Amino acid sequence: MRLKNQAREKLSSEGGYALAVRRMIEPEPVFGDMKNNRGFKRFLLRGLPKVSLEVGWLSLAHNLLKKAAVDAKSKGVKHMQAA
Repeated sequence: MRLKNQAREKLSSEGGYALAVRRMIEPEPVFGDMKNNRGFKRFLLRGLPKVSLEVGWLSLAHNLLKKAAVDAKSKGVKHMQAA
């Protein structure tokens, strides 16, 4: 419980809040989503050009899924089913 209180105090401080806000806009959550929710664990291709292409496809898929979720929410759909 002591550690939780220390963490709360740090996050509620001005510096802690600024750090938390900065982490929200950094790409860290996107990579966490790709790894944990989409099952991406390792690159299938080798070489920088091919890995860059693979990252591009992953980013495109992530953005399309995000856009579809926003569109569904604006239309009032409760939950999108994965195809």
